[in-house]
Amino acid sequence: MTAKVTHSTSPVPDNAKTAFVLAGGGSFGSVQVGMLRALVAHGLMANMVVGSSVGAMNAAFFAGMPTAEGVEKLAAIWRSLRRQDVFPITLRTLIGFIRRRDFLVEADGVRRLIDTHVPYRNLEEAKIPLHVVATDLLSGETIVLSKGSVAQAVLASTAIPAAFAPVQIESLYLADGAITCNTPVRVAIACGARRLIILPTGYACALETPPAGAIACALHALTLLIARQLLHELHGSTPTSNILLCRRSVRCSGRPTIFRRRTS
Repeated sequence: MTAKVTHSTSPVPDNAKTAFVLAGGGSFGSVQVGMLRALVAHGLMANMVVGSSVGAMNAAFFAGMPTAEGVEKLAAIWRSLRRQDVFPITLRTLIGFIRRRDFLVEADGVRRLIDTHVPYRNLEEAKIPLHVVATDLLSGETIVLSKGSVAQAVLASTAIPAAFAPVQIESLYLADGAITCNTPVRVAIACGARRLIILPTGYACALETPPAGAIACALHALTLLIARQLLHELHGSTPTSNILLCRRSVRCSGRPTIFRRRTS
C-alpha cells in the first residue's frame, strides 16, 4: 500500500480528531486490511472510524480491536471468505426471486460474520467511536448510525438493493450506504474530525471484458459510480480539514463479488 495527500489545506492542530474513513466496494473491501496494517504499523491511530457498505463492516471489526493484532484477525477473516458465505445463490434463491420476492438472498451470512467476529453488540460499546452510514430507501437521505445494534447497522449499510432486503430500524427502511455516501468524508467532518485518512476500495481498472453475471455487472457499475462519487466528496469537503488518501499499489482485474482475494 502507498499513500498520497490528495487535498491538504491550512494546517490542522496537533490535537485535531483523526478519522479513518472506510469506503464501500464489495469484496474490494479486502484491500482496506492492507491499508489498516500500514497505518497501524506507522503509528497512525484514529479517534473515530466512519464506514459505508463493506467499509462499515471493516470499520466495525477494527473499532472493536484497533490494534495490529486486530488487523491481522480481520485479514484472517477475509482470507477465509468465499462468495457463498455472503451471496449464497442457489436454485431455490433464484426461483424465489423470479416469484417476485423483493430480494435475492437472505443476509444470514453477513449477520453470522458480525455475530461471530465483532466483540461487542452495540455501536457505542466499540473501543473507538464508530459511525455507520446507510441510505433511507424512501427519502434518499444519508443516515448515520452511532448508537444501537451493531449488527443491524452493518446489515443496513451493506444491504445492496435487490440482492438483500432493506433493514428496518425504527421507522426507517435502510439500504446500502454506497447509494448516497460511499466514501463518507462529509459525515466524518460533521462528526468532528479535522484530519481524515480515507481508505478507498477502487474498482476493477484492469478488466479486458465486462464482468459475467447480473450481480457482477451491477456491482461493477456501482464501483465505477462510487469512484466518481469520491471526487465529489473530496471537492465538497471543508477547507479547514486535512485529507490523506490511501492508495493500493497494484491494478485490480477482479470482481466485487469474488471474495477470495489478497489483503496486502
